[in-house]
Amino acid sequence: MCLLVLAWMKHPRYRLVAAANRDEFHDRPAVPLAWWPGEARVLAGRDLRAGGTWMGVARDGRFGVITNFRDLEAPPAADAPSRGELVPTYLAGTDAPAPYLARLNGSAARFAGFNLLVGDARELHYLSNRDEGGPRRLDPGVYGLSNHRLDTPWPKLVRSRERLVDALEAGEPAPDDLFAILGDRELPEDDARPDTGLPEDWERALASPFVLHERYGTRCSTVLLARRDGHTVVCERRFDAGGRLTGATRLEFDAEAAAA
Repeated sequence: MCLLVLAWMKHPRYRLVAAANRDEFHDRPAVPLAWWPGEARVLAGRDLRAGGTWMGVARDGRFGVITNFRDLEAPPAADAPSRGELVPTYLAGTDAPAPYLARLNGSAARFAGFNLLVGDARELHYLSNRDEGGPRRLDPGVYGLSNHRLDTPWPKLVRSRERLVDALEAGEPAPDDLFAILGDRELPEDDARPDTGLPEDWERALASPFVLHERYGTRCSTVLLARRDGHTVVCERRFDAGGRLTGATRLEFDAEAAAA
């Protein structure tokens, strides 16, 4: 996942509203959003190369999302474990967000750079292994995450977060409204985009919310609407290398914790 905007406990009807783009190489195989065979509590897409996921929810209403941290000066070790395992491990487990991240924090340095958000019906927590602050609980608010620390003001993040605020203030957020945020292909001015050490053509290509490039780009967009009563809607749209829609999935369920 390379762009996420979310509202946590900021809407009278929804505890969580999230919209995210997964950017990846087009030749890396993955399967669409679905309930996982062999782990029926987990609803997510799946990376077929490493077996993990970038974003998912569980039947008890828990949520997890991970983004890579762009750090060209600290490449991962050859034997580094996959960051994609961190979200499904949380979703399939029983730990609350705080103890899960506290335990992970002790071994987080083994992984390539990441940002991880995990939550349940009551709490949302954040951990980056490129941030010395360690895990922390997030207050109700609207947040943005890309390939740097939480709320780093990259133009695409700031613009997407502002548009999410507008959608919330307009009343009832709809999936199409959130997909419109994620589908934004407008590039910032060259002097406004971040300098993360990549070649200039790559910095430019990655600077819009929806990334369009023949080799690497936005593979799917995901919208999550989790109501306070536990009813949850997850929608995914998938795209080819030309940015054309190739498929869509919409699934709904009532979180078990809320139903109980």
